[in-house]
Formats: sequence, C-alpha cells, structure tokens
Amino acid sequence: NYKEVDDPSVTVQFQLVDHPNTYFLAWTTTPWTLPSNLALMVGPEINYVKVRRGEKIYILAEQRFEANFKGEGEIVGHVLGKELNGTRYVPLFPFFAERAKEGAFRMLLEDSVSVEDGTGVVHCAPAFGEIDFFVCKRENIEPVCPVDSNGHFTLEVPSYAGMLVKDADKEIIRDLKRQGSLFAAGTLRHRYPFCWRSDTPLIYKAVRTWFVSV
Repeated sequence: NYKEVDDPSVTVQFQLVDHPNTYFLAWTTTPWTLPSNLALMVGPEINYVKVRRGEKIYILAEQRFEANFKGEGEIVGHVLGKELNGTRYVPLFPFFAERAKEGAFRMLLEDSVSVEDGTGVVHCAPAFGEIDFFVCKRENIEPVCPVDSNGHFTLEVPSYAGMLVKDADKEIIRDLKRQGSLFAAGTLRHRYPFCWRSDTPLIYKAVRTWFVSV
C-alpha cells in the first residue's frame, strides 16, 4: 500500500575527529534514524571533493557538488572513496557515543553507494536498513535499536522517549539545527509504504527471529 507523501529531507554534517573544521555531508529522508547512526558509507571508486565554504571544509561526491552548494563553495581537494576508509567522526548525539570504543562512528566502504541523489555519503543505522545492517555486521559493529515494537522511541534515547518515530522528525531536526549539525533541510515527495490494514506508515526495523528447520 504505497502512497505519495512529503517527508523531511535533511543534509547533515558529521565532524571529523582529527580535523575539527572538516565535515562529511550525508543526506537522509528518515531523520528519526539519526540518533541510531553508527557509521557512514562511501563508494570505494567514487570521486569525492573537499569543498571550502567560509571557515569549514565539507566532503561529498564530486557529482553532487553543484546540487548541494549551488556555486557557493570552492573545491580545494579531491579524494577517492577508498582513501576515506576508517576515517573517524564525532557522533551526532550522545546516546551511543561509547560505541566509538568498539569501532563505531567511522567511514565504511560499500559498492552500492550511489551518486544519483543526496551527497554520495550514506548515513548508516544498522537496525533500520538492510544494507546498513549487513555492512555493519561485516565490520563487527553491533546495531542499536531504540525503537519498540509499536514504533515509539525507548528510554535509550531519553530526548525522544515515548514519541512515535515519524512524529519525532521535527524535534530531531530542531536539535540538529540548534547544535549546528544541520547543513540543509527541506521536503521530498516520494512513494512510501503504509500498512494496508491500519493505513499507518511502515518502517524498516531489525528484529530477532527463530527459524526452525523441519
């Protein structure tokens, strides 16, 4: 039961650990998954650029430069995706920041990353996306899932606890803007799946399941 809906479209800046004035730019239409971010993904053979705007430097795919900067930035460097592998960045939120000691919050390589839209840098929340899940599993990054079976945030993310995830989008975007992590925001009209019984939006969510061989 797919419908044409308007969802928030945000581009978020992730600060590099070793270069505080440099940021990865990642785009998403599911801001509610950002508190569960554990990694970023780039295409190993995609060309990326370093763009200076003001005092900050941003990293994104070369093919997405014009769409995101509209002539307002200056390209000051080039880098191949595979050269970014393992680059560490600062967590957007404090909820799971301790996972950095276990290898989270770093750049990963993934061949399926596209430059058709967004920035060519993909935000990775392994509990809420199939590719995210398997890439993090490959890298031994355990998923976090602060969403219950009814689609509400749990106490693991106290700022949004009890809120329906789709309703939390505005609060999360507001917090990103307040802390200076929001690069751009808008809306995107696209097809989104709804439950054919209850007519409510569906989400991807990892669940534990037993499979019995008979």
